[in-house]
Amino acid sequence: MSRRWPGSKVSSTYTSPTAATAVGIWTTNTQAQSKFGGIWPGSPTPTVDYLVVAGGSGGGCNHAGGGGGGGMRTATSFSVTAGVAITVTVGAGGAGATSKANQGSSGGNSVFSTITAAGGGGGGNRHDGVYTGKQNGVAGGAGGGGGGEDGTPGTGGAGNTPSVSPSQGNSGGVGCVGGTFAAGGGGGGGGASGTAGVAANGTTGAGGNGGSGTTSVYADGSTSVTYGGGGGGGTYLARTVGTGGAGGGGNGAQDVTPAPGNGTDYLGGGGGGGGANAGSGGTGGAGIVIIRYSDAYPLAASTTGSPNVTTTGGYRIYKWTTSSGSITF
Repeated sequence: MSRRWPGSKVSSTYTSPTAATAVGIWTTNTQAQSKFGGIWPGSPTPTVDYLVVAGGSGGGCNHAGGGGGGGMRTATSFSVTAGVAITVTVGAGGAGATSKANQGSSGGNSVFSTITAAGGGGGGNRHDGVYTGKQNGVAGGAGGGGGGEDGTPGTGGAGNTPSVSPSQGNSGGVGCVGGTFAAGGGGGGGGASGTAGVAANGTTGAGGNGGSGTTSVYADGSTSVTYGGGGGGGTYLARTVGTGGAGGGGNGAQDVTPAPGNGTDYLGGGGGGGGANAGSGGTGGAGIVIIRYSDAYPLAASTTGSPNVTTTGGYRIYKWTTSSGSITF
């Protein structure tokens, strides 16, 4: 039995149903609709659901804050216009800091049409009088963690910057206050803020944990995937490193080796903060753009950027990862 759609057309070119062509009581309208799978040429375009995740940021480099996860924006029933190319941009992950002169680099923005998710904010470094202010985490979709210091902690970067509703991310944690050795705060995530670094006294102390990301089922129509986790904060030798937040956040480091973890590509995770002795920060993970709509509608007229296209779970799903591009309905 074919699906019925409000406003369907009747074509005079199709023959009337017979016992051989239609079982049961079919009108000319339903017979003709069946030939097109329930959708007529010229039917209204679908509305689409979208998931836009920006690139995660890089971590700081020395007793440093973790990078913020990429901002995430998602909604349903977004209207599109037939014949108009819609821009799709996939944000790159930000580089980790390599000196105390700079915080970790912020992640790149991801875009679908008029929707922009902001890249994560870079992680801060250990305070140094020569580079005043570089210990602070950077604001972004999710904010970077603050760098650690004995007396002057770095502040966590603000999340949801620029401000949108619902929020696209949370703030980073502050670096430690007091103690003998420094530890960085965790980067913010899409679902939670990063935690503060814990001051090291003797053998204690720890980098802050990255904030957890946000889950979505848009990847294949049914399976939950978590995106935009913040990176863990770095710490001093033999102390506990901050763990990356769920959603691709990288772990912090204790020293130059082992290196801090990188954020996971296509999840928009933040890079982990570097440890002692000016170790580099972890690199942020690249973002992703996913749209989906009912499989009662046909495939898009054209795409660029080589999206992965699947039809499953009642949806047609388009996923951009390695390249930016466009889609036209």
